[in-house]
Amino acid sequence: MRGFIGALTEDEQVDLVALTWLGRGDGTLEDWEDLRAEAARLHNKRTASYLLGMPLLPDHLEDALSQFGSSCEEFEMGHL
Repeated sequence: MRGFIGALTEDEQVDLVALTWLGRGDGTLEDWEDLRAEAARLHNKRTASYLLGMPLLPDHLEDALSQFGSSCEEFEMGHL
């Protein structure tokens, strides 16, 4: 997982952090641009360690994707 996150572009890592925050309840879809801007401002080389240190990361991502009308299953199956 660490390698996968590390291989993402900076923009993709920022999106992943913002999605995590959205799913964690740090904002709503209306706050997406602000969440993403804050994730970009704080971006560093420790994104994988930061995210993997969250025990509820899968739940946060699932919750965030559901707010966008998607699911992890859709990503796994390549339907997006």
